[in-house]
Amino acid sequence: MIGEHSSKQYDHELETIRSKVLLMGGIVETQFLDAMTCFRIGNLERADRVIAEDDEVNQLEVALDDACSHLIVRRQPTANDLRTVMATIKVITDLERIGDEAAKIARTSKNLHGRGAVGVNHYEMVRTIATATSDMLHDALDAFARLDGKQALQLIAQDAVIDHEFRSIMRNLITFMMEDPRTISSALDTLWVAKAIERIGDHAKNIAEYVIYVVEGKDIRHSKQAHSIPDNPLP
Repeated sequence: MIGEHSSKQYDHELETIRSKVLLMGGIVETQFLDAMTCFRIGNLERADRVIAEDDEVNQLEVALDDACSHLIVRRQPTANDLRTVMATIKVITDLERIGDEAAKIARTSKNLHGRGAVGVNHYEMVRTIATATSDMLHDALDAFARLDGKQALQLIAQDAVIDHEFRSIMRNLITFMMEDPRTISSALDTLWVAKAIERIGDHAKNIAEYVIYVVEGKDIRHSKQAHSIPDNPLP
């Protein structure tokens, strides 16, 4: 009975942590969407809010890391239970970094719109990659919530397509800057935003890989399986 009680207590504590991780995921997902809105329309008040929310995300990271560490010490989980806790710690780190990238987009938006003149169609340049990355992040969090290994595996290959799209954006922006030096400032800001979006895609892919690690016990990072390009590239 003591063992059963201990097991139920562990399950309860782990589920509490997972719920808070998903709350953190919802915050960074909204951060990203709000940051892209700022980039599109130049809402400086919303940009400041996105930047301020990064402190909340950082505090959640510290609190959840501490909760996971205490869970390991108190319950000493083994096998799949330990994999779940370790993967959760890594998901927390990736979510914090997504929050950092969203804050970077918000700061860049303030700089871009604060100067007034915009020399390139900055939002249209990144609209496709931003939409794909937002969808990927949402689906990665959904896969983590449901521990859906099949969905996670389908998501991983999408990162290669996002990387390809980023390289295309970079080539186009370099061409703009070479043809008209007046666009250099706005083109560079757009490039920083595109890079931040691409990194958010990397972190979403990492979350999907951790789901597979929990479900199947396989670490597929840096494997060919994690880098194959899917049959349905971005439109």
